[in-house]
Amino acid sequence: MEVSSKENTHFFSNNTILPVDRSSFKSESSASKEKQSCCGGIKIFLGALSFVYFAKALSGSYLKSTITQIERRFDIPSSLVGVIDGSFEIGNLLIIILVSYFGAKLHRPRIIGAGCLIMSAGTFLIAMPQFFMGRYRYERFPSTINSTVSLSPCLQDKSQTPLSALEKSQAKINAGCEKEAGSSMWIYVLLGNLLRGIGETPIQPLGIAYIDDYAVEENAALYIGCVQTVAIIGPIFGFLLGSLCAKLYVDIGFVDLDSVTISPKDVQWVGAWWLGYLIAGLISILAGIPFWFLPRHLPKPEGRKDSSTSSEHSRFITEDNKDQGTSSWQQAKFAEMAKDFLPSLKNLFGNPVYILYLCASIIQFNSLIGMVTYKPKYIEQQYGQTSSKTNFVIGLINIPAVAFGIFSGGLIMKRFGVGVVGAAKLSLGSSFFGYLLLLSLFAMGCGNSEVAGLTVSYHGAKPMSDHEQALFSECNSGCSCSRNDWDPICGENGVTYVSPCLAGCRASSGTGKNTVFFNCSCVVGTFESSQSSSAVVGPCQKGNECPKMFLYFLVISVITSYTLSVGGTPGYILLLRCIKPHLKSFALGIYTLAIRVLAGIPAPVYFGVAIDTTCLKWGSKRCGGRGACRLYDASALRYVYLGLTLVLGTVSIFFSVAVLWVLRKNSSPQDETLSANGERGACGTKSRKDNFVNSDQFIQSTYWPEKETRL
Repeated sequence: MEVSSKENTHFFSNNTILPVDRSSFKSESSASKEKQSCCGGIKIFLGALSFVYFAKALSGSYLKSTITQIERRFDIPSSLVGVIDGSFEIGNLLIIILVSYFGAKLHRPRIIGAGCLIMSAGTFLIAMPQFFMGRYRYERFPSTINSTVSLSPCLQDKSQTPLSALEKSQAKINAGCEKEAGSSMWIYVLLGNLLRGIGETPIQPLGIAYIDDYAVEENAALYIGCVQTVAIIGPIFGFLLGSLCAKLYVDIGFVDLDSVTISPKDVQWVGAWWLGYLIAGLISILAGIPFWFLPRHLPKPEGRKDSSTSSEHSRFITEDNKDQGTSSWQQAKFAEMAKDFLPSLKNLFGNPVYILYLCASIIQFNSLIGMVTYKPKYIEQQYGQTSSKTNFVIGLINIPAVAFGIFSGGLIMKRFGVGVVGAAKLSLGSSFFGYLLLLSLFAMGCGNSEVAGLTVSYHGAKPMSDHEQALFSECNSGCSCSRNDWDPICGENGVTYVSPCLAGCRASSGTGKNTVFFNCSCVVGTFESSQSSSAVVGPCQKGNECPKMFLYFLVISVITSYTLSVGGTPGYILLLRCIKPHLKSFALGIYTLAIRVLAGIPAPVYFGVAIDTTCLKWGSKRCGGRGACRLYDASALRYVYLGLTLVLGTVSIFFSVAVLWVLRKNSSPQDETLSANGERGACGTKSRKDNFVNSDQFIQSTYWPEKETRL
């Protein structure tokens, strides 16, 4: 704090030692030095903020990549995973208004640095349950585990099972029930994500407003586009890290990997989800270090120095210091700031452009957050891909398209000098064509996997509505099977069976992943046949058309991601240019708060609830109760996931049309063609005087030297 104060005092004192007759005039050399100082300072801050955006995006995207891993590890449904994902937004909700409003009057870089430390602490907390829970246990028939005891999958008579083996199995179950409390440790994941949300809060509103305060105005859009583009690199590495960790077994380093009898293709596989959080937490600590050494204020750009409205801090500079020429930033009293809170809030909600754009953004983010959160699960269940491959594809193909789209939006704004009306058109166009492309994904799905008793009957016909009752048939009526087991095997007829017992298998050979089952009465076409059939461990692969559909899905998904992302930067600029200059941080904070509360928190939850309705086979916890879903209805999942996304996106487009209509209604024809050359934009409405002029001053409506809509 002292360093920044000295720098600011020195900066303003330099202005006061100039002779009076030169107060409005500077030599080219001094102006050049000041310009270099300004540019250098803002670029250092830009680099530091970009790294923080990278860090927070990496940890956030890594959480998305581990959704299915967390669901399986803690044996919880998708709706509860949605609550865990939404806890990040709850953390933002707790302090976003205080940080965005009061933080704007304090040392913004150091507040961002403190947020990074809190964010890293939350990331470390998410990984902690791994070190306190017992080892991961999955369902497997005893014969597939390395053992000297040979058991028949179809237990026609429980007396065939050696008493010692039954006692041993029951003892393991009892031991598991004693440790069942460990499954409630998902609460620590929720609390850690909550803490991440608290730490991330100051980064966006304070960081973006800081850039817009001290950057040359025509470069503001490009700088914001650069920050958001660099931030996209975080999700790339986050999903790639998720891909790497998904290949590693969850208890790597704690168990003998040769004893693991499941592979990454198995729905019970859980990767080393905790490892990535340790890496992400370390990166967050490193990202926060530079902000403790950055100044509270930077020199103003040459063209913005003389305006008293160019900065949100200017209204707190005392008039006495201005008259004396020794201006310095004064510590504002919290009571005075609190008194101005309600009028500022009223001013924001009285802006029709701000309100309409806020509504459009809330609904669109509901669509996008729900889609992104469950996209890995959708790809895994719809196209039969592993978690590792799914995360790799999203990180290496999908995310770069988003980065390119965001950067393209900022570049278009600067290159063609797009005004506020043009920004609204660009944002609307990207949403319209993006969701239009999304509509084509309905035709690019795979059929259900053939699972006996769930998607097909043991006779090849469609099952009855009660899927659980359909698991039993005459071919396995002589076996003592449980309907709660999930130990899939693939029959030689290409049909998956829920367990070796339900497949009617009476013999097996081999151990672990190489186990082969024989004499499976349900595997043959008709159970009356005396022909013996075999099956191997693991589910059968999806149909032959699925790889081709997956390729089509990737192509359309990449184009859609790019198209939707082009409107990101124009939307930000529209937001910044249609509010009072001194309310930028507050407006961004309210905007972020609304997105967190009305989109970030509920969207993962109700998307998860909707996805849970498409489950065909639920897993069971060791001590009873419903666990994680093992198999989804692929067709129902496609219509629920894509349909919900598309409906929300369509509603948001109507609000975007309303934004454009209001802008065009309140702007002159010349405003629509104004560009980055310095003229006003369409935010200069009939209420321009109310929206842009401080109560202390009057600025001619025909000239606005500082807050033009140029980018």
